[in-house]
Amino acid sequence: MTDNTATPAPAAPETAPEKAPGRLRRLWRWFWSPSGTLSLGALLIVGFFGGIAFWGGFHTVIEATNTEAFCVSCHEMEANVFREYRQTVHYTNRTGVRAVCTDCHVPKDWTHKMIRKVQASNDLLQHILGTIDTPEKFNARRLHLATNVWRAMKTTDSRECRNCHDFIHMDWSVQEKRSAEKHQEAVKNADTCIDCHRGIAHRLPAGAQEAADKLWRELSNGKGAPVTTAPSSGGVAAR
Repeated sequence: MTDNTATPAPAAPETAPEKAPGRLRRLWRWFWSPSGTLSLGALLIVGFFGGIAFWGGFHTVIEATNTEAFCVSCHEMEANVFREYRQTVHYTNRTGVRAVCTDCHVPKDWTHKMIRKVQASNDLLQHILGTIDTPEKFNARRLHLATNVWRAMKTTDSRECRNCHDFIHMDWSVQEKRSAEKHQEAVKNADTCIDCHRGIAHRLPAGAQEAADKLWRELSNGKGAPVTTAPSSGGVAAR
């Protein structure tokens, strides 16, 4: 007699549960997982190279505005102060070392340079408005403009002057007697370049000494220091 009882199939071997991906792998998958249409990693890569391109373009524009050619591209500068500057030792001298507009009027360090660039936007506005677009208008405001520059130099301890000139590195023995005496006196009194050297690159406006005295008194009072007047400048007076 035949036994028709079916033989049970052997049980399938148990499989180990799939191991969860490690933390580093999960982070990698998240980094490259789609976010909208692009993965986060792709967005960061595009942003990185886009940032480099933006910074390069921004830096190029900033440096282009620091050239002498840019400064004198406005006729207000070319027809007035630039012509005066060309007659000074800062433009031509025996060593051939020149100081252009931005060497004296734009800070070197990034923070103060950006502040100055923002402030310079007012220069563009005044150019558009035609505030000083004729020699007559320019000369009428020359004292006001000069006083603004003196104020900036006085309050920053003639920072831009010191990019080239520094009391510490001066050799008194090779200077003329009067210059050596004055410079040593300035060191002793903690004076700064603009205290004496006004009008060395541009013609001094009428009333310059009185305006400087008033500014020096204002700044001295603001610091609680004794009231002082500005030393007489060796610059060229207005005719």
